[in-house]
Amino acid sequence: MIKPERPPHDHTQKLITFLYYRDLPRAMRFYEETMGLELEIDQGWSKIYRVTSNGYLGLVDETRGSHRAHDIKPVQICIRVADVDAWHRYAASGGVDKLTEPRTNVELKIRAFTFNDPEGYQIEMQSALDQTG
Repeated sequence: MIKPERPPHDHTQKLITFLYYRDLPRAMRFYEETMGLELEIDQGWSKIYRVTSNGYLGLVDETRGSHRAHDIKPVQICIRVADVDAWHRYAASGGVDKLTEPRTNVELKIRAFTFNDPEGYQIEMQSALDQTG
């Protein structure tokens, strides 16, 4: 059998990372009200939010999805922003869980801080030190 040619990545429409929740409405409120994301695709028990032009975050009701929510969250959602310090001031005013202070990492060429969403997924907000990427 001849292996077909791999389709080009420039035809990829969306990259969606799915997270699984015990309390989907609470997660939705957090991502809509605190993070300011807009619901792009409503599949009922799966809600897909646009984060960047082609990057999406999917919130899934664990009772219906492929996986179940777990207390251990070995996933970090990293969002690259233009002004990490402005985001930190905003996050600090909203009482998010486990908020860290912004740190500069010269080796990685970033300034970043983290906090947790309502069920413990860690979110990292970061800015590039050189502002080119």
